[in-house]
Amino acid sequence: MLVRDAMSTVVLTIGPNHTLRQAARLMSARRIGAAVVHDPGTCGLGIITERDILDAVGSGQDPDRETASAHTTTDVVFAAPAWTLEEAAEAMTHGGFRHLIVLDDTGPVGIVSVRDIIRCWAPTRRRTVAAAGPA
Repeated sequence: MLVRDAMSTVVLTIGPNHTLRQAARLMSARRIGAAVVHDPGTCGLGIITERDILDAVGSGQDPDRETASAHTTTDVVFAAPAWTLEEAAEAMTHGGFRHLIVLDDTGPVGIVSVRDIIRCWAPTRRRTVAAAGPA
């Protein structure tokens, strides 16, 4: 199975000056765990995740003053829609993160998460276990 088959095509893109509270509200409203941060000043793409926001708030930072740019991961590993889910899982495991921005020639087209991968693999595992019969 390929990344394009598993990814979410709901891509929230925010600016670097969004506050953490604004980012959290937008992510919560869409029920997603990550947002692409586009900084037109650098033409760069980054990612901010629910964990980034949780870490900031948990350490006492003010979510109404802290901006996304201060908490954005900018050394991002991007996935291609044609990657296999195994390639995506390997990149996530190697990098220690749970989301990959999926890019094609036009820019971000999706985000794939560990949850997306598990959702795709879980039915296959159930069928395999059921076919094998009792131990």
